[in-house]
Parts: sequence; C-alpha cells; structure tokens
Amino acid sequence: MKIELKNINDFTRELKIDVPWETVKPEFEISLKTFSKKVKVPGFRPGKIPRERLLKQYLPSIEAQYVDDGIQKFYVLSLQEKDIVPVNQAEIKDVHFHYEEHFAFTAIFEVEPVVSIPKMKKNMLSINKTIYIPDKQDINDAIDQLRKSHARIVKVEDGALEKDFIMCDLQKVDDSGVAIIGKKFEKQLLKVGDGSFSDDQKDKLIGLKPGETARVTLPDNKERTTTSDYDLNVINVEREELPKVDKDLLKLINPDLNTVEELETDVLKKINENFSSRSKQQYERDISDALIEKINPSVAPSMVSNYLNNILEDVKKQNNGEPMDEEKVLDSYRPMAERNLKWYVIRKELIKNENLEISKQDVLDELEEIVKKTPSSEKDIRTYYRKPSNKQKIEDDLLEKKIISFLEEYAKIKEVKVETKTLREAPHEH
Repeated sequence: MKIELKNINDFTRELKIDVPWETVKPEFEISLKTFSKKVKVPGFRPGKIPRERLLKQYLPSIEAQYVDDGIQKFYVLSLQEKDIVPVNQAEIKDVHFHYEEHFAFTAIFEVEPVVSIPKMKKNMLSINKTIYIPDKQDINDAIDQLRKSHARIVKVEDGALEKDFIMCDLQKVDDSGVAIIGKKFEKQLLKVGDGSFSDDQKDKLIGLKPGETARVTLPDNKERTTTSDYDLNVINVEREELPKVDKDLLKLINPDLNTVEELETDVLKKINENFSSRSKQQYERDISDALIEKINPSVAPSMVSNYLNNILEDVKKQNNGEPMDEEKVLDSYRPMAERNLKWYVIRKELIKNENLEISKQDVLDELEEIVKKTPSSEKDIRTYYRKPSNKQKIEDDLLEKKIISFLEEYAKIKEVKVETKTLREAPHEH
C-alpha cells in the first residue's frame, strides 16, 4: 500500500492511498461471496451462482459494495501507519477501483494543529494583577445579604411594591392575545424590578393585589434574545422583612460573634478572600491569554464547530424547547470557543515540552488538603472523589496550577490597586 501525506495548512491533511490488486483481492473475494448470498438469480440457489455469471451481470454493483468497505479499512490503516488522529470526518474523493485493478482514493480531513512554543524568555509576558480595596459600603452590602438570608417572608394585601415577590400563574398568549394550549406555568415567583423587566413592565406589576391580572412581556431565555406575552394572575404578594442587626442575628450568623464590630471584621475578611479569589482567577486567565496572543495558533474549523454545537445543545436544554435564534447563539459563543481551543492546543504542547505531570501522590495529598478545610464533611468528600472523573478534576486543577507557575517565571507582573467603589459605579450590562 502506497500512502502520500500532504499538509494543506496547519490543520488540514490530504492522504493519497493506493492499494495494489494483490492486496485488495482477498477482501474483494469475500465481498463477492457475500454479494452472491444476497442476490437472487433464477435457476440458482443463493451463494451457488457461478462466479463468471456474477461478474458478468453484477460487477459494477459488487465493485460499489466493496468500495465502501475498502475505503474505511485502508483509511484507518493509513491513519495508524502515519500516526494521525483526525478531528472530523474525512472528505473522500478521486476514488478509483475496478476488478483486477489497483484501488486508490484521496481523503482530506482536519487534525489538531501543530503548535510551536517560542523560546521562553524572562519578562516576555506582561501581566497586571489586580489588588481590590474594599470599603464600608461593601461591608454594609454583605451584612444586608446576611440579613436577607434570615429574612421573614410575609404576605401583603396592599399591593406590590418594588422588590416584592408576586406568586402567580402565567399563561403564554399568541400575537392576537389568545392563550397557547400547553403553555401555562403555575405558581411562578416573580420579583418586582429584578432586571427581568423594562420599566414599563415593572410598572404593570407595582400595585397588583391577590386576584388581579396583568399582561406582561417576559424573556424566553437567559440570553433574552426573544420575548413573549403572558397573562399574569396574582395568587399572592410576598414581602421580605429584614431582621435588625442585633445579638439575636449575630448568634444566627455565627455563635462566636458577640458585637457588630466583630461581625464587620469577619465580613471584611470574607470580602477580601472573595476579591482575592476573583483577582487570582483573572490573573491566571490573563497569563494564559498573554501566551495565546503571542503564539496565536491556528484552530481547525471543525474543532470550533464541534465545540459550538455542544454549547448549542446545552443552551437548547436550558431553553426548554422555546424557539431561539441558533445563529445568534453560535456567534455569541464563537470568540470564547476559539480562545479556549487555542489554549487547549498550547497547553497540550506545553505539558509535552516541559514534561509537566501530576503524580498519584500529588492527587492524594491534595485530597487530604481538601478534607482538612472541611473536616465535618470528610465522609462525603472521600465518597465524591472515589469517582474517577472527580479525581481527574483534582489532577487537572493541579496541572493547571503547575502550568501557571511555569509561565509566571517568564512574566512581568504589575500590581494594580482598584477601589471597589469604581466597580459599583461602572455601568452594568443589561
């Protein structure tokens, strides 16, 4: 068998495969016998038709049947010989096969691109690391959240106000206002003015009392790409009553707390931890993005397509069968898909080049660290990580840390202080 491999570009390969008749013949004979058992010829039992009669009368059909099986067999053998793993289904063209002649065809397919990591040099990656400076408002907001978590819900009869909750039945209607059968959603909880409504929709809810109705427009999905009209029937209106910040609340939050000052200190500690985690995630992402920008590898279109199709299926499930603009969804996720796939191929090459690996002992040690942080849940944690896929997650996380640690050696890191009030003042995307 003769195999010619040609690189069309970074990710496209062309295989020209040519197999002599001597190699093809045994498989063709099997195909011939299989065909003879299926075909019906007057005067002959299946499988007992003379060879010459079969070849004379059905040769084109026998050749066609063999070609399908032959392409698959010799394509796979060629991939194994050349040690290639395609990422999509091959396009087969220029097929040549006739009885007692060679069998040839061309397969064009895509592979993961070959990535060339540049020579790593000191300060070749410029990274900003954000240090967040929280303030009193952050503490007050966090305490309000704690109050909300211990709030009492009371039913009100005097009409809904902003931030109240409306328990209601929703009936979807068509453009002419007629109820759509099978699209009634009972006992839905809507918050008045939570961002799901424009101001005019919010105004329709304010003042509503139990038993009253309204026509509202709601988004069909999280992306809010489409909306629909609904008839809303109020079951009841509920309002949060927040507890005072007193000793009773302190004991509910943390029995070890005795004063409001201690609560504020504890809250500030948690705020700093959260902002530190946020900063770390962004910093690590920026390091990988800096390397992606420097290398900018090609990515096979089929890899992007497969990635996006998986995302689309997830969005469809979340959308509960509601109509959606699939192209708009694909376009919105495309930059993320391309970025993540570029990092995937770079990361893979880095691991290979630098012999980065995680041992079984590393995983076991990390598991013990996880248990130490929440000893009360030790049994559940150990049960969870007995599952191989969950244990693999530990290995993946440790490997990611090792990669980031390696890249830090070649990064110029500048700390940038950011007051959290600037985050609150920044315009929010709707």
